[in-house]
Amino acid sequence: MAVTTEQIQKYLPSLLEARLGVSCGLTGCRRLTAGASADTWWLEAECAGPQQWILRLDAGAEDLGMAPGKHWEARAQQAASRAGCPVASVITILDGSEGLGEGYLMEALSGESLPPALLRESRYALARERFCADAAVALAAIHRTPLDDLQQLPMLDATAQLSQLYAMHKDYGESLPVFSLAYGWLKDHAPQTATPALVHGDFRLGNFLLTEQGLNGVLDWELTHLGDPMEDLGWLCVNAWRFGRRDKPVGGMASREALYAAYERASGQQVDETRVRYWELLGTFKWGVICQYQAYSFLRGHVPSLERAAIGRRVAETEYDMLVCLQELMELNHAD
Repeated sequence: MAVTTEQIQKYLPSLLEARLGVSCGLTGCRRLTAGASADTWWLEAECAGPQQWILRLDAGAEDLGMAPGKHWEARAQQAASRAGCPVASVITILDGSEGLGEGYLMEALSGESLPPALLRESRYALARERFCADAAVALAAIHRTPLDDLQQLPMLDATAQLSQLYAMHKDYGESLPVFSLAYGWLKDHAPQTATPALVHGDFRLGNFLLTEQGLNGVLDWELTHLGDPMEDLGWLCVNAWRFGRRDKPVGGMASREALYAAYERASGQQVDETRVRYWELLGTFKWGVICQYQAYSFLRGHVPSLERAAIGRRVAETEYDMLVCLQELMELNHAD
């Protein structure tokens, strides 16, 4: 059950005073509409000066079964920050014994995350121009993050994700030939992950904070895991995250070639285009299953949300996108 304003005001100040060693008083507290798997709050406080924070708590909602939990979400965010990824600094991690449940408190960063504004407003023209380079630098930092303290994150290679996603798809009882076609191809061509890396897992437009100068923060680490770093590049290019700009695969802002070149400069690692395009198809398949999951969470009475019900219509969009991805992958393989 989600916490209340009164609970946050009761438990958080004394917790912070004990952990930070300074008196802290909340001056503002409001819940944000930021996803179903996290109960997210905007806080203003006096704590050795004025502060603005984001509190992310486990919402206790049904999820896809891929999330590592808020504790490891915070740990991954901290590790990526040390490696140079632009993320919010974690103030403290809650283990559930503080009266608020599992979660963490982090600084609030400035910037805009809404894709329509980022793609259309003239004031973000420079940020759009810099996006490929900024995203590549962030991804390179994530993928070089030392894993010594992150070994308890789930290892999710292509085979593991496919198995889980297809089982979910079959459970919904819909006979969708395109899903079966894509699953068969993905299963037969699944790459091996020789050297696992930290993967963000949801690196896409909507999960970035951009200022007029460029990328200021990578958000929503709730699907982070260990796996193939090319997954993040492929997911960023999934058509759903282009928001109508199909001709610009990288978040509706740039070409794949620009992203690959920027990532190679930032990471020193060569991009395997066939591997990235594989993950783009798998990402499209995943988004299709997520659309089914959202719809069936409503239809089965788990979540009374018309928004979730409406997302079910997008399953057909993903079928078209999967066919496009398959055709392009076959052409790419033939050219090689």
